[in-house]
Amino acid sequence: MDKVRTRIAPSPSGFLHIGTAKTALYNWLLARKTGGSFILRLEDTDADRTDERYVQGMCEGFHWLGIRWDEGPAFGDEEERGESGPYRQSQRRALHQREAYRLVDEGKAYKCFCTKEEIDAWREGHPHDRFISPWRDAPPDRVTAMGDAPYAVRFKVPEGETVIHDLIQGDVRVSNKEYDDFVILKANGDPIFHLAVV
Repeated sequence: MDKVRTRIAPSPSGFLHIGTAKTALYNWLLARKTGGSFILRLEDTDADRTDERYVQGMCEGFHWLGIRWDEGPAFGDEEERGESGPYRQSQRRALHQREAYRLVDEGKAYKCFCTKEEIDAWREGHPHDRFISPWRDAPPDRVTAMGDAPYAVRFKVPEGETVIHDLIQGDVRVSNKEYDDFVILKANGDPIFHLAVV
């Protein structure tokens, strides 16, 4: 087997748990077996739930388990290392914003000016329906007329189905009608996990 790059990308919104530790161990062992690299990337895009004590706890937990990353964020007296950083998603904000707006320019995402209250009211009356934003196919002049009003950027889920080839389950098929046009950038410009993790 060729050298492989594996990673663990925990969200520091809680302490290290057994599932994350197990996945990190498997990935670290595979990287070591092939002479590859093991990467730690922190998925800290949820500013409201991210806490530095969880970052500290995760990194200490990996070290306690004997898992050392080849690429990853600064920790303790260790500097960030690797050439694909930064390894904290919050430090990649400008990159994620650029990609979100590229998707808008390509017609694969759009600005949604709906307020949380408007969406909540709609969902209350349609608890089992997919939310379709009235901004999904809004003409450019209507979007421009909103000026500096706050908006989220939503991914425009295409018609049809998504097929994912899984090595264990084979082809897994999901109808795209089951998904809302999900938010990829919050109104404050922060990326959502769905965009950042990719």
